[in-house]
Amino acid sequence: MRLRAIPLLLPLMLWLPAPAPADTIDPRMEYRTCLTLARAKPEEGWEEAIAWHSLGGGEPARHCAAVALIGLGKYEEAAKRLEALAGISRREEILRAEMLAQAGQAWLLAGKPQQALAAQDTALKLVPGHPELMLDKAVTLASVSHYAEVAELLTTLLRVQPNRVEAMVLRAVAYRYLDKLEPAKEDLARALVLDPGFPDALLERGMIRRLEDNSAGAREDWMKAIAAAPESPAADTARRNLEMMDVKVR
Repeated sequence: MRLRAIPLLLPLMLWLPAPAPADTIDPRMEYRTCLTLARAKPEEGWEEAIAWHSLGGGEPARHCAAVALIGLGKYEEAAKRLEALAGISRREEILRAEMLAQAGQAWLLAGKPQQALAAQDTALKLVPGHPELMLDKAVTLASVSHYAEVAELLTTLLRVQPNRVEAMVLRAVAYRYLDKLEPAKEDLARALVLDPGFPDALLERGMIRRLEDNSAGAREDWMKAIAAAPESPAADTARRNLEMMDVKVR
């Protein structure tokens, strides 16, 4: 399952002071502009953040700079900046948890899952039971093959958000690795009722069908995953699986 996009869960008004006069920078508008650039054009976003910080942009400018560093592939530096910012911030706990969540995702992109887990655990101490943070942690746990913990954590999440498709699919992956194919199939069936074209669910159901020697069913699911999202990581994995299956058939 691919890493989820880093969200902005929080209202901009929590970050920013009251609207500025017309002849000065509007901090709300600047924050939106900076973050948009940081994601779409990280080099420009970085320059915008540095310029804004020099004009007194404060925490929002530093946050924008860290997001730009993620886009530039400087994951470890971004993670360190986000953790440092969360550590000194006097903002609300949910804001600090959001920065730590982004730090965790940056650490995971940097190939350092233990640091990611540490950041995510700290975030969950600030806002216990937050579904997005729990899902982030489950992704990290899956990356280090802690599948029993993944299943347990996602079971807790699904009690709060029973229709969370990503959680169902990731729990199905964990169940497959734990050799619990029946509950895995139940999760996937439910996920595909809610979202019939969800590529990760189709990919995973194909995996299970292949394990059960249902090659035709696996092929059908992988073809559907490719058709649903041709440029997605799930589609790439489905193509590789089809290629390997065809080689074995020959």
